[in-house]
Amino acid sequence: MAISIMNKRETGETESSAPGHLTALIRHFIDLRDGTHGRSVSRHDKETHFAHAVELLAPVARQALDEINTHLLLDTGKVVATGLQRGADGSLSASWDLAWPEQKKAGVAPVTLYAYYGIDFLHPHLRGATVRDWPLNVFTVHDAADQLPIMRAIATSDLHNLVFQSDYRIIPAVTRPLMPESRS
Repeated sequence: MAISIMNKRETGETESSAPGHLTALIRHFIDLRDGTHGRSVSRHDKETHFAHAVELLAPVARQALDEINTHLLLDTGKVVATGLQRGADGSLSASWDLAWPEQKKAGVAPVTLYAYYGIDFLHPHLRGATVRDWPLNVFTVHDAADQLPIMRAIATSDLHNLVFQSDYRIIPAVTRPLMPESRS
């Protein structure tokens, strides 16, 4: 049950069968409801969480960009990480860029993974430099199955944006009372 995710939060363990990206999304919506991030209320504590998240994301971001560099750019690219940075307005960010000769020559932005915690934000977010449309080239069952992580990312992002357009109350798992079996 999705709601039970939050009952196990203090130990860091869940018995939920929800996929990881949905577990993270429900935590996000509950943070919106409660005005917290990682159970923290103060900006300082939330920034500490963000700094740790950047450390945890670094190898994952590099892996994703290295895969593109190896298989699509034929190892001609270079990944550049900014590390944690504080903006003039007090916001925090970190990015991982994959640049390569043809991209530079064309005058377009590198492939970017960007983690940011805006000064007026309740909690941090991830994004790309230009992400909006994904290519769709599906011709077999295997091709379709390979789209699952992409479809999860699109659906999760879309739901997040819908909450941003409205608020967390459109998510029943955040607003409905806990079921008896989830309280154990």
